[in-house]
Amino acid sequence: MHIIVIGIGGVGGYFGGRLALTGHRVEFVARGLHGKTIAADGLKVKSVDGDFIAYPDQVHSSLETIEAPDLVLICTKSWQLEAIGKELKSRINRDTVILPLQNGVSSVERLIKHVPEQQVLGGLCKIISKMEQPGVIDHFAFHPEIIFGEVDGSRSERTVRLEALFRSAKIDARISEDIRLDMWRKFLFICVISGMGALCRQEIGVMREDAGIRELMERSAEEILEVAAHKGVGLTRNDMDRAFRAIDAQEYHSTASLQRDMMDGKPSEIHDFNGYIVQEAARLGLSVPVNTFIYYTLRPMEEQAREKKGKSL
Repeated sequence: MHIIVIGIGGVGGYFGGRLALTGHRVEFVARGLHGKTIAADGLKVKSVDGDFIAYPDQVHSSLETIEAPDLVLICTKSWQLEAIGKELKSRINRDTVILPLQNGVSSVERLIKHVPEQQVLGGLCKIISKMEQPGVIDHFAFHPEIIFGEVDGSRSERTVRLEALFRSAKIDARISEDIRLDMWRKFLFICVISGMGALCRQEIGVMREDAGIRELMERSAEEILEVAAHKGVGLTRNDMDRAFRAIDAQEYHSTASLQRDMMDGKPSEIHDFNGYIVQEAARLGLSVPVNTFIYYTLRPMEEQAREKKGKSL
């Protein structure tokens, strides 16, 4: 199988690295010094499950040089998806399968603006990792897993083949019977901690133990449940309770990647997290005051980060 992994950060670096250890043709898309270092010395992955070094068959600095693959694994931030979709359109064939692994719930709808809907699967992953330095990925917590499936919930031949592919790379993988619901379940957890963490600049342990902040997080979650219900997604109060049990189980000093990005002055996924809830609530005629406050308070900082990044390119 010919596999292209786009975005070799914490997610793409780990899962792409695992795939590159197999006998399949695996190529990375990674820019700058990171890509050059991988091309020269391989990708070093430090992992709580065991360190390894992966040598992809090729490292591309852009999508312009790739040939039509069997599988495209997109591991970038969600705000990069539409640009990737536009570029991919002329680089794939009708049999290419595209699997996005972003944290948000709008990945599929963003991609199918530019590529055929039938070629896109829904997906998510569970891992805590980051790029430590050029050529080095640090997987420092949580046993990794990929959950994916057809958007219509069917069990297709191609999802069965992908499940076998991931398992051959020693990646835990599961075909979802309702990938949309599974994506929203993860989104509920990550959205609740991300925007609030970026707003108050505190660790998860501080936020969950402060009664006032916890109440705001719970109200934010209730607003997400309401939006999901109006969109026909079967999130329940049990899912909310499960999300808060996960929050309570997090290491005290941990922070969400969106929070870290915003605190570092980098572009983040705020438009696709709290911003998405605000956008959909407005479309559906719903009131989401907590998510609205979080989003509009953080939005100027986000726009400044994107403007700064644009000038640096």
